[in-house]
Order: sequence, then structure tokens, then C-alpha cells
Amino acid sequence: MLAACSAGPAGAAPTPAGPGAGDTGGGTVREVLPPGSAGGANVVDILGNKLIGPTSVPDHGGDQLSRYAALPNATPGLTAGRLPEFFTPAGFGVASGDVESSISPRPDVTIVRDKGVGVPHITGSTRAGLEFGAGYANAQDRLFLMDALRHVGRAQLSSLAGGAPGNRAFDAQVWAFAPYTEQDRVRQFEQLDDLYGAEGAQVQTDIRDYIDGINRYIADARAGGQKLPGEYALLGHPGGPDPFTTTDVVSIATIVGSQFGAGGGAETDTANVLQALQQKLGTGDGLRLWRQLMAFDDPDAPTTIHPGADATARKACAERPADLKPARTARGRLHRARRCPKGADAKRSATWFPYQRPVSAPDAIGTDELLPDTGSIRLAPVTADDSFDFHGNPVRKAATRGAAAKSATTVPRPTDGLFPGGIASSMSNALLVPGSSTTTGRPLAVFGPQTSYFSPQILVQQELQGPGISARGATFPGVGMYVEIGRGTDYAWSATSGNEDVTDTFVLPVCDPGGGTPKDGGDHYLYRGTCTAIEQLRTTSTWAPSLGDSTPAGSITYVAQRTKLGIVRGRARVGGKPVLLTQLRTTYMHEADSAIGFKRFNEPAAIRDAKSFQAATEAVGYTFNWFYVDDRDAAMITAGWLPQRPAKATGQVPIDGAKPWADWNPDTWVSARLPATAHPQRINGQGYITSWNNRQAPGFAGSDTSLFSSVYRSQILDRQLDLRLQGGAKVSLPQVVDAMSRASVTDLRGQELLPLALQVTGDGTDPTTRRAIALLRAWGKDGWTREDRDGDGRYDHAEAIRILDAWWPRWARAQFRPVLGAAAYDRLGTLYKHTVDDGPGAPSSGDPLPSKHQGSAYQNAWYGYAAKDLRTLLGQRVRQKYVRPFCGGGDREACKAALLSTLRDAVAVPIATTYPSDPICAKQANAKLDRQLCYDAIDQRSLGGLSQPMIPWQNRPTYQLVVGFDRHRPR
Repeated sequence: MLAACSAGPAGAAPTPAGPGAGDTGGGTVREVLPPGSAGGANVVDILGNKLIGPTSVPDHGGDQLSRYAALPNATPGLTAGRLPEFFTPAGFGVASGDVESSISPRPDVTIVRDKGVGVPHITGSTRAGLEFGAGYANAQDRLFLMDALRHVGRAQLSSLAGGAPGNRAFDAQVWAFAPYTEQDRVRQFEQLDDLYGAEGAQVQTDIRDYIDGINRYIADARAGGQKLPGEYALLGHPGGPDPFTTTDVVSIATIVGSQFGAGGGAETDTANVLQALQQKLGTGDGLRLWRQLMAFDDPDAPTTIHPGADATARKACAERPADLKPARTARGRLHRARRCPKGADAKRSATWFPYQRPVSAPDAIGTDELLPDTGSIRLAPVTADDSFDFHGNPVRKAATRGAAAKSATTVPRPTDGLFPGGIASSMSNALLVPGSSTTTGRPLAVFGPQTSYFSPQILVQQELQGPGISARGATFPGVGMYVEIGRGTDYAWSATSGNEDVTDTFVLPVCDPGGGTPKDGGDHYLYRGTCTAIEQLRTTSTWAPSLGDSTPAGSITYVAQRTKLGIVRGRARVGGKPVLLTQLRTTYMHEADSAIGFKRFNEPAAIRDAKSFQAATEAVGYTFNWFYVDDRDAAMITAGWLPQRPAKATGQVPIDGAKPWADWNPDTWVSARLPATAHPQRINGQGYITSWNNRQAPGFAGSDTSLFSSVYRSQILDRQLDLRLQGGAKVSLPQVVDAMSRASVTDLRGQELLPLALQVTGDGTDPTTRRAIALLRAWGKDGWTREDRDGDGRYDHAEAIRILDAWWPRWARAQFRPVLGAAAYDRLGTLYKHTVDDGPGAPSSGDPLPSKHQGSAYQNAWYGYAAKDLRTLLGQRVRQKYVRPFCGGGDREACKAALLSTLRDAVAVPIATTYPSDPICAKQANAKLDRQLCYDAIDQRSLGGLSQPMIPWQNRPTYQLVVGFDRHRPR
């Protein structure tokens, strides 16, 4: 059964089926999406929210926030009977007594909303009607947000929401990564049927029908009834939005891909770190340590696919000859030949997935790779007035006269505007337990994506039932033709950002079309023997002041330069000659293609089991780890269009532009890709499957924008499940939720670093350090959690937490800076996702920053560096030691002295220094909160006129599913 609906007489709206119709999976499926499913607000709603406070929101605009916030206080010890307190039912259909509203915006669709949380349940008697209803319902719930997202995708947010620096910064960031002309967007939509045949044509039809629904709602809203979002009047657009077009869907897909589904592209930055290390440590040791600190292939890093004996053997065979002990006898050489057959490194096995393996001797980069001359790299500006650099960061201009003259420096990204700091946040996690480890004998899952905290949430809930489609879950508004994370008839799926390397930097020589000597600022480049002109791309955003944004009227022009190998990221010299550094992403010019995969996820005919789900993910070009569960299997696969690079390149430093990806076609922007069979994947086969954006599998190297080191937050999930599975015990669904919830309030530094540091320090050497160490150990006995269980308004171990927050940046500096040197230490610490700290409040390299108030913590940072170095010092097992010891230069007493000295300094740091004030904590509604608690607390950032209450810190997905099926369709 593909849809739970009946067409009824001609012209009559379809009648939605009762609850459970079409649900062949049974069991338990629940969900939560804070703050709520609804997101529309008129001017009256917005004014009431401002006058009364953040608790005043329209119906279903905040009714899931409190249940989301309260979960940690119910764990450990969560029972099945209490699950409904924290997660709402995610079954199919609505009982007649639970219908809050029912409308039919056209005869072949009915939209029913439930009384519980107001989710739209959309039933179409035709597929066209179903998609029309999805567009209409998405617009009801998120019209202003959809409008904002399509503007962001065009680098035009300022023109809608005002010229606040944060809006301009976000536009600059998007334009740097994905600049397109309008014809480019038209092309991306129109090529779908050419590339994917009938499936592509169906997606095109679904998009058109979906847009028709959005535009019908816009027309209805303009007709009156206070349906038009109040943000338009406040921002000086009283007529509301323009109609949506197919290219708007492409623009929003650009945001999804660039913010959540991309990886790589930082090769010029990593090259800078490499050169700094080589200047300090020498060519050979500098390169070896660079590889180790970048953690492209750290054998000590935790992986989602647990290493088996096959991975251990393949790893040994894959080591470079210079790292292997020679086989001294004929018998030994024969043994090695049998154990390591030719090409073993390239062969996939159950737990070994080789990708981007080292290609050269330990003291050299690949011969297909090129390092720019030291100090020659200059990032391309992304604005005509050079006010933003290629990263989208505002640039402080140098003073032109007087003693105040300074060189230009990069300043932190503005935190104002509609999307302060952007939208991506990476708390997506997944816990899947195969039936062999559960009390029911059937797989269980608790999983969901993290998309930051907003009001309204950037995701929207929906149920879709119509010909060919049967699904319920969450989707991005504006591309909501399908459920993107959710459940089907008897299966459920979710994703975490994989950060695989789908973006590379290429080196292209600058040339002179007249045959003269190339200049650094030349506008031509050499490609396949032809001196080719650089394509110029520009867009201008213009704004005026309004009630919502008082920024004076102005405009800004964003610029980009495009070549046959991507966007110009910067310029440099190689061997003294001028070159372009271009950035190329496999999904560039193919932003909408991933809709093919999402379409399949929603179709029961396409998804019959774990293997068919894994096959469906191949159509998703974005870099996601996908997870699947039904009543028989728990499975994962890492998707994303991974390029096939030249033989002597890994993509971790710039690649010679004369040697592009295999089968690269600059006319279609398509190249050969790693086949799906070579991607990390698993169906059952291990005690549990966990992911928290960590490394996927042994042998599978991370990208240059990842830091998959020896400590990663997935270890918090692993520890919680290990505790519940020890001694052969089996877990129930509430226990899996329990494990996730306990992990969400655990400090990773406490769990993984403090025990090692305290082994070195002992009990301390003076009253100050002895007391501090006693407090830290007492905190450890309670599990290193950051929570207020007794409700007194302070963390239960507030002083120990404060000490660690102040200690860690000082400890890291003392441990690493003496060996790395100032230049390498600073460059490494400012490299993308290599910040020294990534705690609950804000990333820091030692100096406190205003809190980000977004929950996500411990994804990256130097925790693995510190742990591996201390384990080595303590004589514990380490698979790959660093080239140089760090703490105390490898002397235990010197290391102890450094740790105790910085601990003593940390104790003396005032609380106001560790947790500086910020505008959010200064609000009247938050003024009475404990300073430390407020610094960590999560703010639902307003994406319009409505604000929400803050909630206590927790490190978990935004939208989350709790799943345990007990039956399945015939297979």
C-alpha cells in the first residue's frame, strides 16, 4: 500500500485514512522538534511576544521545547512509560478525535493537523495534489524562513532582512562557496531529466507541483486573514514575498549542500600549517608531524565501523615500505607475500575501507601535488570593496596614517543579523543497536540531525501520503517535496554530517594571452594547453533601514572568479611563477541532484530493506553518513560524491591543475566517482553502531576540514552503551534513549583527558592544586556531567567545571607551544575545525569569547592531540606516536610541572573572565540566571519576530527519532 487515502467522488477532497493505516512496521516510533512544528506569526503575534515575553507564541510554536529540554533530568533510569513525556508519536494518520483542523486548498489534497503538536498530515489522491499540499503546508509553517533561505542561496539575504553585518557576512560566505548566475540555476533544474531519465523528470514535476502549493498559499495570504508573516511589514516588505520559482528550490538546495553536506577545500590553509611545521622542525619531521596532526588517517581515532582482524591485517599491509621491517629470510618474504597479496591496500573488506591513502615516502608529498611558495598565498576577496575575504569573514582595513596604522587583520564574524554565525551546527548523532544486543531481539535506534537552534526551527515536520509516497518526518522548508529525515511504512532513516573530502584545491598557472610574462594579477590561466579567460561572477544586494533592521541604506557587490577547475580561492606563486588556487566541489552545478535520493527514501517500492536503502543513498551527492533501521537490520553507509584523484595525490594539499579528477568534464561539471561499494558501510555485525560526525571506518581518511583524532565525542556515546551492555546484558529502547541523554550532558574533556592529566599531576603539590584536583576527581565520580540535577540554579560541580574551562586552554598552550613554536601553534589553532577548544559556550584558543549559545560541543579541538601525547608519556598503548613528544619535551617531571603551573593559574581566573557577559545573558528574561549556566545555555535564535525561552545546555540533535519496529512487509 503506497498511500493511505481514497479519492472519493470527482471534485471531492481525499479522505485521510485513520491512524496507523499504511504503517506496516508497528512497534514504537516517536519524534521531537523544538521549539515546535508551527512557525508562522503575524504582526499581532510578534508584538505580543515582544511585550509579554518569550513564552507568548502562537499555537504549536513552542510546545515541544519544554519536553526536549527536560529529558536529561529524567535520566538515567528512563522507563518506557515516560517516553511520551519527551517524544511525541510519529505514527501515520490522525484519529478523528485528535483533528485540530482540516483544509483542502485544492480538490485532490487534504491537510489535517493534529491537536497534539500541530504536524500537517498531507493526503493526496494524486501525486500532484500531494506535492501541492506539501508546498502549501510548508508555507503555512515557514514562509518567511523559506523566503530567507532562497535569498541566502543567492547571496541576497541583506536585500530581504537588512544590511546588518551578520547578514552581509552570511551572503559573503555563501557566494564564496557557491556563486551562480540565474542561468546556472535554470540549468541545474532542467538537466535533471537528462541526467536521471524518468526519475529526474518525476523530480522536476514534483518540484513544480510543490511550488504551485507555495504560491497558492502566498496568494491566499495576500487576500487577508492575517496569514502573511508579520516579518514582512517589520522589514519594509508589506506586500510579502514574490512567487517562488524552480530556481528558488535550487538556491535552497545550495544552502543544504554547502552548510551541511560538504567537506574539504581547506588545502591552502593546511599547506600553510605544513610550511610552518617544516620551518620549525625540518622538512622530514615537519611533514610527518603535519600528517599526524591533521589526523587524515589516525589509527587511534574512534570509528563508526569497529575494526576487525581484517582491518588490522590490511592496515599492516598498507603501510609504506619505509615504515616496514624488512623480511630478512626467504620464508619471511613468502609469509609476507601470502599475508599481503598485491593490491591488498586497494581491496575493500568487512571493516577496511581504503580511501586517500598516503601516496609517497614519509618525507615528501605526492608528485601530483604542488605546494605554493612559502608566504605567497593571498586569499581572493569576495566583495568588490574587499570588505570580506574568501571565508566570508569581514576584513578590518589598515589605518592609512598616524601611530594607529596596522596591517589588515581578520576579525571575528559578526553575530547579528537573521542567521548570526550561519546555520550549520554539528550535533547530529546516531545510536543503533542490532537485535542481537536488544531485549526485544529486534534493532533499536535513537538518531537525528542537528541544524542549530532557531525560532522557528529551520526544519519542518510533515506526513506525506499519496501515490508512490508514504513517509513522515522532517525536511528543509523550500525543498520539502519529500521527507528528508524520518520514517517510511516499516523503516526509519537519519543522517550525520560525514565531512568527506568532496572539495579540492587546484593550482592553475597564470598566463598572458599575448604571450608575454604572466603577472600576479593576470586574468587568464592555462588549462589543457589553452590560455583561457577567467569568468567573472557578480551579484549586488541593496537594502534600506526598517523597524526590523536599522542599518542605514546601502548596497554591497559580491564577486567571484570561475575557471574550468572551480572558483578562484586565492593566488600564489609556485617556483616563483604566478598561479591561481581554485576550489572545486563535486556537487557544484549539481545542487538539486540529491533530490533523487530523497525521493527514493519516501517510496516504499524503492526501500524494501537495508541493502536497497544503501543503494538509494548513492544518488545523494552531499557528504552524509546515512543510518537505517527496520525490524531486522541496523545499517549505515557513508554517501557523497567522492572524486577519483590522480594517482599521486590525496587532496590534502593543492593538486596540479594539469592532473584533474578522473574523467573530469568542465562542460557538465561531472567526473568519475568512488563507487558506492567502496564506501564505508555496515549491516548489523557489531554490538552497536554509533556516529557523532566522527571518522567512519578504518582506512577511510578524513578530509582537510575534519579532525578525526584519537579523542572524539562519539566515545561518549560508546561509553554509555558499553556500560549498559557490559556482562552480556541487552538494552531496551528507553535504555538507548538513556545512553544518548547521559552523553548529551557529559564533558568529553572530563571523560577522556582529565584522567590522563591527573595521573601525571598526582594529588598536587600545594593547597591550591590539591584542592582543585580533589574537586576534579569528585566530578569524575559523578560522570563528568554539566547539569543541575538538584534544581538550585547552579551546576552540581560548578567549581570543578569552572576550573577545567579555565585550565584547558592554558594547559594546551603549555603542552604544545614550546615544541611547535609560535607560528605553527597559532596557524594550527586557527585552522578550520582545529580550534584548541570546542566547549559548550564558545570555541577558544585561550582568550574567552562571547558564548555561541548553540549547544553543539566537542566536535573538534585538540583533545586527541593532548590525550595521545599523555598516553605516550605514561607508557600506555598508542598505535601511532607523534614524531616529537610534546608535554615537557617528553620528560614526565617537566610535564607535571607545566600542568600544575597552568592549573594553579586557572584556579585564580575570575569567573567573569572565563564566562564573559553577552547580549543574550544580559536580557531581562535571563538576567537572574547563574553566569556559568547562562554561558552554556541554548538560545533559540530568532529567525523572525518570535523569541523563545533559553534551555539548559545539552549536546544532542535538534530533530530526533526514537524507533523500534516489530514487523515488516513481506520481503
